[in-house]
Amino acid sequence: MLSNHRRDFLRAAGAAAIATAARPILGANDRVRVGIIGLGGRGNNHMNSYASIASCEVAGLCDVSQAARERGVALIEKRRGNKPKEYEDMRQMFDDKLIDAVSMATPNHWHSLGAIWAVQAGKDVYCEKPASHNIYEGRKMTEAARKYNRMVQIGSQSRSKPHTMKAVQLLKDGVIGKVYMAKGLCYKRRKSIGVTPPEPVPAGVNWDMFLGPAPMRPFTQNRFKYNWHWFWDTGNGDIGNQGIHEMDVARWGLGVDLPTHAVSTGGKYVYVDDQETPNTQIATFDYGDKQIVFEVRGIITGGESNFEPRGNNTVGVIFYGADGYMVLSGAGFTVYKGEDRQVAMEEKPSRADTQEHMENFLAAVRSRRHTDLTADVEIGAKSMELVHLANISYRVKRAIQYDPATMTIKNDPEASKLLTREYRAPYLITDKV
Repeated sequence: MLSNHRRDFLRAAGAAAIATAARPILGANDRVRVGIIGLGGRGNNHMNSYASIASCEVAGLCDVSQAARERGVALIEKRRGNKPKEYEDMRQMFDDKLIDAVSMATPNHWHSLGAIWAVQAGKDVYCEKPASHNIYEGRKMTEAARKYNRMVQIGSQSRSKPHTMKAVQLLKDGVIGKVYMAKGLCYKRRKSIGVTPPEPVPAGVNWDMFLGPAPMRPFTQNRFKYNWHWFWDTGNGDIGNQGIHEMDVARWGLGVDLPTHAVSTGGKYVYVDDQETPNTQIATFDYGDKQIVFEVRGIITGGESNFEPRGNNTVGVIFYGADGYMVLSGAGFTVYKGEDRQVAMEEKPSRADTQEHMENFLAAVRSRRHTDLTADVEIGAKSMELVHLANISYRVKRAIQYDPATMTIKNDPEASKLLTREYRAPYLITDKV
């Protein structure tokens, strides 16, 4: 009779073998056939980035909008000369053995479920940030990636930027002494989205598929194009949109895992419109001898700590240490030291695009080692847990005590309900992945 350990080992080995058979391991010179899911603003970036990489082929395009698919096909034909296959339903792409890997640029509420379905079908996955729409599904997404031995890269592009990697290493080496705080800044100008009334679903749009695991709602323009970020059904506010980039860098540079205490306050100020998520938010995460502070400002504002706005935006992370501080963003980093805060070091980025992050993903698809990924799903899901904790605290209007080991919030049933969601059949994430 098999022991439980032996039975679990054989089950896991069998699942991995099935997944590998579904998409054979590539040789070093083989071209990876990529399918792109979600062809809106970010999806357009995916198409152009993959089209610039000779080692892959954009073999398929998927979107709930027929018009978006047609525009995507025309773009790839112009850039690469081939005509990718079209899919309205991502499950059709997952079933297609001609697709090796998928790149997801869908709304947030689809990221985890789409990735889980993909790895179950034997596909490797590049998934835009954020990794998940809630904490539970981020955990299940990570579990599925490991179970089926798939490469899952989260679109936290800072993890592949040489100047950011250098800055984090300098922090670890003590460039500003003992680092005690990271402050993430998401001062990104967001104008009012106004009010858009319900209307008939446009021709050529699969609204049921767009909503997927989210509740069925009447179609409105604000819930469909980009502004889905500002509804709790489909988005996570700007802390989970732009802010997850800075949250990930803050956690990385500070060298911390998950917190046990989080508190967040703020509101949707000034505007009267359809937006549900806050446009002004402050969150604090306690690590004992260190802390992360995160701030969202969507209304006109200034910079902070030698961190001047670029246009109307101030986006990045400030690390504070015993001997000085470091300002780090996509525009480079600067180290200030001493009582007079003199510039001790600065560096500008060599590249500022997504392509290097995708190239890292494709290299791991060939090596079959998830440790080669600069932003493996476990990294992305953990950083997003901080965002979710902030939003949970904001929504219940109180501090929360969190146990990361058991994924529980202590003595707070109302907050605990927000660790997951009610999934709309058949778009379900279940305990068994």
